[in-house]
Amino acid sequence: MNRFEYAPAPESRDIARLKPSYQIFVDGRFRDGTGEAIKTINPADESPLAEVAEAGPSDVEDAVRAARRAFGAWSTLPGRERGKYLFRIARGIQERARELAVLESLDNGKPIRESRDVDVPTAAAHFFYYAGWADKLGYAGFGPNPRPVGAAGQIIPWNFPLLMAAWKIAPALACGNTVVLKPAETTPLTALVLAEIIAEADLPPGVVNVLAGGPAIGEAIVEQAATGAIDKIAFTGSTDVGKIIQRRLAGTSARLSLELGGKAANIVFDDAPLDQAVEGIVNGIFFNQGQVCCAGSRLLVQESVADELVASLQRRLGTLRVGDPLDKNTDVGAINSAAQLAKIRELADAGVAEGATRWSPPCDLPERGYWFVPTVFTDVSQAHRIAQEEIFGPVLSVLTFRTPDEAIAKANNTPYGLSAGVWTEKGSRILSMASRLRAGVVWANTFNRFDPTSPFGGYKESGFGREGGRHGLEAYLDV
Repeated sequence: MNRFEYAPAPESRDIARLKPSYQIFVDGRFRDGTGEAIKTINPADESPLAEVAEAGPSDVEDAVRAARRAFGAWSTLPGRERGKYLFRIARGIQERARELAVLESLDNGKPIRESRDVDVPTAAAHFFYYAGWADKLGYAGFGPNPRPVGAAGQIIPWNFPLLMAAWKIAPALACGNTVVLKPAETTPLTALVLAEIIAEADLPPGVVNVLAGGPAIGEAIVEQAATGAIDKIAFTGSTDVGKIIQRRLAGTSARLSLELGGKAANIVFDDAPLDQAVEGIVNGIFFNQGQVCCAGSRLLVQESVADELVASLQRRLGTLRVGDPLDKNTDVGAINSAAQLAKIRELADAGVAEGATRWSPPCDLPERGYWFVPTVFTDVSQAHRIAQEEIFGPVLSVLTFRTPDEAIAKANNTPYGLSAGVWTEKGSRILSMASRLRAGVVWANTFNRFDPTSPFGGYKESGFGREGGRHGLEAYLDV
C-alpha cells in the first residue's frame, strides 16, 4: 500500500498557555500545597512542562473539611440552581477547548486530534448531560426524593485526565454532593485548569477541591473515608490498587465504586465486513496508544478469515503515523511515562519468550521521549501472559476460534470483564453473544464509542458500579 506523505501540521504549544507553576484548589481558592513541588514532564520529549505544588496530609484534611462545610448549602440548593452551575462549567470547557486539548496532549502524550475531537468535547458533554438531570432526580428511578451521599473522594488515572474528572465531578454535583478530586501525579494540569473554570463559574467555595499529588495523597483521601470524614470513594485505576482500597473500606460506612483494568476481546466472525472491522480493531487497541482500560487488546477472529484479516490489519498498520502528539497528522502518540513504557516492553518481551510471533510495521521513532511501535502478536495461546495480563499499551494479541461457543469461552477466560466487541452482519448473533459475554459494555460493529447518556463499568476484577447515563447517578445518591 502506498503511503501518503504529509507535511508537518503541528498545533502551537503556546495555545496551552502553560504557566510556570500550578497550585492546588481548596475551599474556592488556589494555594501552594504543603507537599513537594514536582515537575510534570512532556512524555514526547522528556522536557519539563511546569512545576506543580503537590498537596500534603494537612491539605487533604483542609479539603475534606471544606467539602463537608459546603455540603449543607449545596445539597439543599434547588436542582435547577445546581444545574445552572454545571451548564456554566460545560460552557467554560467549550470556551477553552483548544487550550485544554493542547495542554492534554502535552501533559499526557496523546495525539492532538484525539484530545481535540474526543476528550474535550466529551468532557463538556458530560457536564451538559448531568446539568439536565439536576432538577429531575426524582424521575431517575431511584425513588421520589433521592438524597445525596455527602462528600465524595474521587481518584482518577492518567490516561484520560480531563475526561475522567468530568465523568466523576458532573454526576456528583448534579446529585448535590461535594468533591475532593485527586488527578494522577503525571497528568495533573488539565484538572487544575478545570479548577480554574470551576472558579470562574462561581461555584460556592468547597464544593469542588482539586489536590495534585502522588499515591500518598490518594491513600490519605481513602483514609478519610475509612474514618467517616468522606462518605464515598470513586476510583478509576489499576485492579491492584482497587483491591487495596476495597480492603481498607471493608466494614466501614463509606460507599465505593471502582472502574479498574480490562482485557477486552474484539470478536470478528467470518461474515463481518473485514475492512470495517480492521478500522475498529485499530481504533480499539491503538487509540490513546492502547492506554485505555477498555482497549480491545485481544483479537478473536474466526479461523476461516484469520489470514485475510491479519494481512489486511498489517497493511493498515503500515499507514499509521507515530510521532509528535501536537501534529494533526499523528495517529499514535507517546507513552505516558518511563514506568509505563518499561511495563509494556517487559510484557512484549514475555510474549516472544513464550513463543508468540511478534510483528510491527517499519517505524522511525523519535530519539527522545517514551515511544513504543504498534505491535501485533500472532500464534498466541490462552496461557500466554500477553493474553491474560493488561498491557496498557499498543500491543494486540491475535487468537482464533471456530464456533461461537469457542469464542465465548475464550473471551470470558480472563479475570477482567470491562468491555468486548462483536463484528458480524447477523443481529441475532450480536444479541446472543452480548448476552453471554461477561463484560459491562459490548460494542457491535464498532469499538471505543462513548456517550454521556450511556453507562460504563465492568464485572469481576474490572470493578463495580457504573459511570455515565442515568445509572451514573446512583453512585452519588443515598438509595
